[in-house]
Amino acid sequence: MECASSSLSASASSSASSSLMAENNSIGIVHRSGEDEKRKGGRLMKKKMKPRFEFQTRSADDILDDGYRWRKYGQKAVKNSMYPRSYYRCTHHTCNVKKQVQRLSKDTSIVVTTYEGIHNHPCEKLMETLTPLLRQMQFLASF
Repeated sequence: MECASSSLSASASSSASSSLMAENNSIGIVHRSGEDEKRKGGRLMKKKMKPRFEFQTRSADDILDDGYRWRKYGQKAVKNSMYPRSYYRCTHHTCNVKKQVQRLSKDTSIVVTTYEGIHNHPCEKLMETLTPLLRQMQFLASF
């Protein structure tokens, strides 16, 4: 796994980002978190932004399995690129995480996936894998 970015912010050390980087032959990650300044009524207001993670992955498929379930809510053409950008939302009812997927125009073998926000629920794929194991452990514990 080669990393294209120079560093990762200390606040980006969430388990979701590390598990995503380990999967799917990731070649880079960029983290942006901060505040935008905005004038409102003559006063300078700071708008909190959701953490944003960007993964660059070499893949033939646009849809990469990250363990969560997503609903596509949009797609648009991107300037200077043959490939469109797709927009997704997490399907969990309390989660507001969004995802954008597009191909790099310079190297079309690289898929750029940008996550905005942090999931507030466990990964569905992990739970699907662990549920049978937990049932088996409960069964064995009853002896």
